[in-house]
Amino acid sequence: MTLQDILAALEAHADPARADQMRAYHKIDRPYLGLSNEVPNQLAQDLRRSLPLDDRLALADALWQTNIFEARITAAKLLVQARIRPSDDSTWQLIQAWMPDFDSWAIADAVAMAGQRRLTADPSRLDTVEGWTTSDHLWTKRAALVFTLPWTKQRHPKPEELAARDRILGWAAAYTEDPEWFIQKGVAWWLRDLSRKDPERVRAFLTEHGEKMKPFARKEAAKYLP
Repeated sequence: MTLQDILAALEAHADPARADQMRAYHKIDRPYLGLSNEVPNQLAQDLRRSLPLDDRLALADALWQTNIFEARITAAKLLVQARIRPSDDSTWQLIQAWMPDFDSWAIADAVAMAGQRRLTADPSRLDTVEGWTTSDHLWTKRAALVFTLPWTKQRHPKPEELAARDRILGWAAAYTEDPEWFIQKGVAWWLRDLSRKDPERVRAFLTEHGEKMKPFARKEAAKYLP
């Protein structure tokens, strides 16, 4: 399928009234089609099954460049894949190339779902992610936490996974000094998810750094602590 075919498939489900609501909600001036999540989900799933990787990457980038909200969501979902062989480097590079364009949580989080899989496939990429933590770009800085959420979920983490967990908590500790709502929310999200598997680390973090967090973030981080 060509870019035009994909856009036509998305536009066939357009809902102008819902598109106006989405524009008001996301507060970013770009084209919206007003689609439910099911439409890009199903389209991306079908394309992942039918297209070889190089063609999928080219189509994903073409969709991204349209700046249409649902096209960017579809582009991100085209890259969500646990295993990519023989190499996933081109996918990882494309994800990074899109990051300067992040301007809303919905698009950033859609790409993060693909990025998480590329990080768990090659944890050495955390060295790259650490560079994002000092970015002047809000969404790149936030991505360092959202992309690394898989390290909150291991039930029986290996020593290297615990080391990565502590490394990321160090980034989160530095983020507590940042007053930006989305950064505080990102810290709270990471801690909240970690508390389900590793409550002691979350308690220790909040004891040491909690006073620097916004009240809403402290409350969210402790939501599931026993």
